[in-house]
Amino acid sequence: MRMVVVGLGIQGNKRKAVAGRDVVATVDPIKPEADYRDIREVPLNLYEGAFVCTPDQPKIEILRYLLENQKHVLVEKPLLARDNTELQVLLNLSRSNHTTCYTAYNHRFEPHIVNLKNLLDTGDLGKVYMVRLFYGNGTARDVRNSDWRDRGTGVLPDLASHMLDMLRFLFNVEDTHFVPWSFNCFENRSFDHFIFGSAGGYPMFSLEGTLLSWRNNFMADVYAEYGSAHIQSLCKWGPSVYSVRKRVLPSGKPDTHSVTLEESDPTWALEYQYFKQICEKGETNLQNDIWVNTVLLGLVDQLRKNRPDLDII
Repeated sequence: MRMVVVGLGIQGNKRKAVAGRDVVATVDPIKPEADYRDIREVPLNLYEGAFVCTPDQPKIEILRYLLENQKHVLVEKPLLARDNTELQVLLNLSRSNHTTCYTAYNHRFEPHIVNLKNLLDTGDLGKVYMVRLFYGNGTARDVRNSDWRDRGTGVLPDLASHMLDMLRFLFNVEDTHFVPWSFNCFENRSFDHFIFGSAGGYPMFSLEGTLLSWRNNFMADVYAEYGSAHIQSLCKWGPSVYSVRKRVLPSGKPDTHSVTLEESDPTWALEYQYFKQICEKGETNLQNDIWVNTVLLGLVDQLRKNRPDLDII
């Protein structure tokens, strides 16, 4: 499939490297090495699909143009809107034109997250009581030095969108209500740390994200009736460790089975393969974006009681 890369930042260059010879053109309004300055300049007969790797603000307009012209799209997360109307328009376009619009959440292809998904699907853990996710990196200063990044809700849409997508991949969370617990601006104008979670029901979810984790890290802990499962780090930050513990009754040291991976990040190539597969069927995951956007808008609405200036994008 012939692809165009729109946006030659970090993500765009990663997509370009993974897609290799599939890339027939690049678009960027600033980078001198780009072939075009605007996606509308690219001849429509030159390509079948596009990677949209731009900042959040112009994404929806670009996606609408591509879908109206029956081009398949992989867009970097998060896909945000001030209400879900704009996202519903994209969903309707994708369906009516049988054209794929896929928002990239590459952690679904992380080996240990796949292992956790497979374990949960067996039901061997029994009833899941508590789920805790932590996602942190050390980019606070980079964000503070960027006019377009250090604004609004800061780290929330960037990292929380990944974590919410992960919850939706692993659990039934459609009706879960989330509430803000702690939101902080330690070094930045925008939020550089958050903790929020579910309000009642099972499982109980706790999500924490920050730009102040000087060693990048991801952790997942699932506590359940018959045992627990744990992930420490992602492959890109390795070593990545997946542990399953079997509960001992009435109490005691559990039997533990652990697997450690030390390998380069496999998720980008796997995700591109998946994207090409769903393009053959014209499938979309925009329903997922509508749910993620709804949760984030709900959190922002609650936070506006103390920060009336807040906006999702």
